[in-house]
Amino acid sequence: MIWEVLVLGFVLSLDNFRVSVALGTVPFGLKRAVQVALTFGLWDAIMPLIGLLIGRQIGESVGDVAELVGAVALGGYGLYLVISALRNPEPDELDHPWALFGIPLALSLDNLFAGASLGILGFPPWLSAAVFGVMTAMLSLAGLQLGRAAARFIKIRADLLSGVTLMVAAVALPLVFGG
Repeated sequence: MIWEVLVLGFVLSLDNFRVSVALGTVPFGLKRAVQVALTFGLWDAIMPLIGLLIGRQIGESVGDVAELVGAVALGGYGLYLVISALRNPEPDELDHPWALFGIPLALSLDNLFAGASLGILGFPPWLSAAVFGVMTAMLSLAGLQLGRAAARFIKIRADLLSGVTLMVAAVALPLVFGG
């Protein structure tokens, strides 16, 4: 069962990896990137654990809107960055903790349903949550660094690039990777 948990942890963390690439274009330091990656991992451990422990009933009631909530939060932050970029000079470092830490929470809501489903299948809750959290934190940090590297090669304002990238991700995630 450990292989199944590892594979599921990888698959569940892919949406966070994709968003992390977009967030990595936001100019902030390595310390903040580690904090954001750990936040992604924390929420991706907590939400499936709640789902695993509580069961399918709550997962089903939230499952239909969880992906939409994540996409709206992501798109909203992207729109905020675009509007801010058009109205203000480019900042040296863009750091909005409320958004950088709120996005991982919104994205992890769909994992509540995944956790509930896994609970019904008999997956171990604590091991699964730990694997999901660590896997997501690692992939999120990799995505943040990849986005950071890409932003160095694309010569437009980082805040504008980040906003547009996040808005595209908000539309693409539910369309391409939705159930």
